[in-house]
Amino acid sequence: MESLESPKSLVDQAYEVILDALCDGTFKPGERLTQEDIAARLNVSRQPVTHALAVLKAQGFLAQAGRRGLTVTSVEPQFFESIYQFRSAVEPLAVQLATPRLTKQAILRGRSLVEHGRNLVVAGDSRATLQADMDFHSFIYSLSGNPLIAETMGLHWRHLRRAMGEVLRYPGMSISVWQEHGRILEGMIRGDGDGAAELMRRHLIEAYNRVGKIQDAAT
Repeated sequence: MESLESPKSLVDQAYEVILDALCDGTFKPGERLTQEDIAARLNVSRQPVTHALAVLKAQGFLAQAGRRGLTVTSVEPQFFESIYQFRSAVEPLAVQLATPRLTKQAILRGRSLVEHGRNLVVAGDSRATLQADMDFHSFIYSLSGNPLIAETMGLHWRHLRRAMGEVLRYPGMSISVWQEHGRILEGMIRGDGDGAAELMRRHLIEAYNRVGKIQDAAT
């Protein structure tokens, strides 16, 4: 964990750094977090850390554990399933809305995102691959023209990062993800919004199953 600098508020910076540590496994489920320890690591006062931890607790990343203070929660299977049920309804809609809004510039951007993701898989950079995965889906949310989709999915992706990070450490699975992304995008480029939406729905089912396999293997 690195020290914090402006221009972002210290609370925002503390939130992002702690969230990154939660998502990349630096802070593990059940681990106790103290304001004093994190403030010392980040070289800031306790106040911004206190606010950041309060937000993370409200979002379900942390839980009160009596005198132990705050502990890192696990990604509950039921909650994870609920996110994917929601995604399977919202993201195909985003694809349908985004398809007629594709411009030449957007097509270039989408293909660049897919190519970048594939290159990261080859390079074996799992953390950057996860960010690229988020960027591809966010590209579609933004292109849909519906701000509620991007806003709502933004919070869910913070939880998904924790589970998806494990999946993207398996290169074969990552390659499959980007093959599916490519097919979705090319369907949109052809103007087949319904077909691309169905590909997105199947992609999300496969993504859910991939994470389930990793979680089963880990238990």
